[in-house]
Amino acid sequence: MKEDKYSFANYVSKNRFCSYWHQIDEIMSLKPDTVLEAGVIYGFVSNYLKYRGINVTTLDINKEVKPDVVGSVTSMPFKDSSFDIAACFQVLEHLQFEEFEKALSELSRVSRRHVIISLPDITRHIQFYIKIPKIAEIKKILELPRFKDPVHVFDGQHLWEIGKRGYSLNRILQCINKKFNVVKTYRVFEMPYHRFFVLEKLSEKYKS
Repeated sequence: MKEDKYSFANYVSKNRFCSYWHQIDEIMSLKPDTVLEAGVIYGFVSNYLKYRGINVTTLDINKEVKPDVVGSVTSMPFKDSSFDIAACFQVLEHLQFEEFEKALSELSRVSRRHVIISLPDITRHIQFYIKIPKIAEIKKILELPRFKDPVHVFDGQHLWEIGKRGYSLNRILQCINKKFNVVKTYRVFEMPYHRFFVLEKLSEKYKS
């Protein structure tokens, strides 16, 4: 029997659940009525959002995960500005990097204002966690420079990752800035491999 990479035992960890928490928190904080989730596996995020009364549409190229719509993030069958938020978590690294900007353009097109994505980031780092009871809790990720970034080796899933040679965070931001203002970007403390980007669409006059 072929091993299922996305089975619960192989894919889901306590740290990954922290990433799901951030997905939900970032979406809920923007108070949307309608959300597109491009790329689904278990439906944790979409199911919770639906429970909270948000109209969620899911899209995935893999019909076996039973999305609402089967399709690619690079060519989505939705009208312009169909959703308050378009979200795409840990998906775009599965595309050739040449398609990254095309996917960003599609996410921008179908959203009214905001897009939230996450991407894998392997940048070397150290973490600090300090808890002073009744006073403060401090979580900090400090990134460490490398003399030479590692070369990405295709693992059967990811075609590129932030921090690999040729895929610096600055390069990713240059692509993103053509379509969006970056409201914030951060790595999840419990899951630093996941870097979030909360994005706001540029007005037409500022687009390059």
